Amino acid sequence: MLARLTVSNLAVIEKAEAEFAPGLNVLTGETGAGKSVLMGAIALSLGARADSTVVRDGAKDARVEAVFQVEESVRAAISALLDEVGLEPCEGDELVIRRVIPREGSGRIWVNDSPVTAATVRKIGGLLVDVHGPRANQNLLIESYQRAALDQFGKVDLHAYEAAYRVWRAACARLEESRKQTLDEDAVDLLRFQVSELEDAALDPDDDTLAERHAQAAHAEETLVAATAITEGLSGEAGATEILARLAPEWVTLGKTLESDAWQAEADDVAVRLQELSRSVADAVSRLEVDPEEFETMDQRLGLINRLKRKYAGDLGADESLYEKLSTTLADKKARLDAWENREEALKKLAAEAGSARAIVVAEGQKVSVAREKVAKKLSTVLTRELHDLGFLQARILVSVAAHEPDVTGCDTVSFGFEPNPGESMRPLAAVASSGEIARVMLALKRVLAEHDRVGTLIFDEIDANIGGETGRAVGEKMRAVAASRQVIAITHLPQSAAFGAWHLVVSKHVTKGRTMTEVKPIEGQARIVELARMLGGAHDEVVLRHAEGLLNSAGVKEK
Repeated sequence: MLARLTVSNLAVIEKAEAEFAPGLNVLTGETGAGKSVLMGAIALSLGARADSTVVRDGAKDARVEAVFQVEESVRAAISALLDEVGLEPCEGDELVIRRVIPREGSGRIWVNDSPVTAATVRKIGGLLVDVHGPRANQNLLIESYQRAALDQFGKVDLHAYEAAYRVWRAACARLEESRKQTLDEDAVDLLRFQVSELEDAALDPDDDTLAERHAQAAHAEETLVAATAITEGLSGEAGATEILARLAPEWVTLGKTLESDAWQAEADDVAVRLQELSRSVADAVSRLEVDPEEFETMDQRLGLINRLKRKYAGDLGADESLYEKLSTTLADKKARLDAWENREEALKKLAAEAGSARAIVVAEGQKVSVAREKVAKKLSTVLTRELHDLGFLQARILVSVAAHEPDVTGCDTVSFGFEPNPGESMRPLAAVASSGEIARVMLALKRVLAEHDRVGTLIFDEIDANIGGETGRAVGEKMRAVAASRQVIAITHLPQSAAFGAWHLVVSKHVTKGRTMTEVKPIEGQARIVELARMLGGAHDEVVLRHAEGLLNSAGVKEK
């Protein structure tokens, strides 16, 4: 519920704070005192659009702070929304929304002292508050709102239908996409040629090393000459090993002279390793011999692979495999060619899938329609009874369900028919109801849906406009009934309605030093009687004061 609202420099309000209570809260005050500004402040705290024109003259910015006590029924949903934007869940059950609207520049919004976007606040606000006023009441005339109200009242389960609908729409999208695909005969011929060319190439993983092997083969003769020179240098008559053998006596003599016994052993070791190196080089050289015919085949293969690379592989990365790239290209082109050559059969298959999916949608939609038709009868009866309590003694509401092509909401439309008086034809609510009648139908609907709606705060902005007398009393009773299970804040001009409030706030204005100031304060006792008398038109008339006290007494409220 909304616990506290603080407003600074917003329109005519320099500074105001309003405390709210559980149950039915009523706000009253003279026309122009600032009640609509308070409603605007609540809307701003819930993410409504704002511009610099709302800033009070002479101030650099306007500020709004709304403190909510979050009911357990919506705490998990709000915590999930906060988690989506990386915010911590509510600490305890309190949630604070602050907003600053500057005269220049961009505004800022915080939830529990963390900055958020207006879109996030609107999502959170939708779980906290439901506002109904002259504009919001028009929602009742929209078919989608009426359908949602019926589903909410009857707890109509749409999960199976919605799942089937998503499958059907996906099947239709695939069918439509396939139908849009077109290829001319030249493009098909080119595709066939490309597939044939790649298939004829008999791609092989060894193609990845072909260039390297070709380069080795191409330089085999040069390598052979160099290797022969090395082996001869190591093992020929003038080779290093021969030289070391001839110098053996000198090693011994030199070692004795210089008192070193290790040099001869080292020379022997070097000679052995040079012999091993010579044999290794000779062995490698023996494998360098290339068959001219084999080289010619390799050369032709490399030309083919390079041509395919230029046509189909483009620029390969350092770690990319040419074989894999060409193989993938071949697979893709074959799939396209197969799809086109078997297009008619594929279209028939996709159409059959879409048809089967639609049949499931229709079957699930029929279940939803049956449930809605059953609920519609009950809702018609309950709403009509509520309207009778609100002064429409002869009026009737008829909720009807009509077949419709499947869409995301089902296979039918829902409409609220209204018959103001017996003998008049039942017509759509939008065609016959006045603004006052629509407001009372909305109140009746909210009364009926109260136990199904988890929103903790309902705000009724002059929902009792254009009515009076006993009907105003009936409206007050209904608002108090709705407030039994949630907080209701009602802005009203009717004393008959205001008398039913459990918490009464008065919005007033006065002029100080040439500036208009607005204040909000709670009233009780005699002050409340005087306020109701003012609303009746005689705050200083004893008869009117007794009438005001009688309104409170008849509403079950004792004031002193």
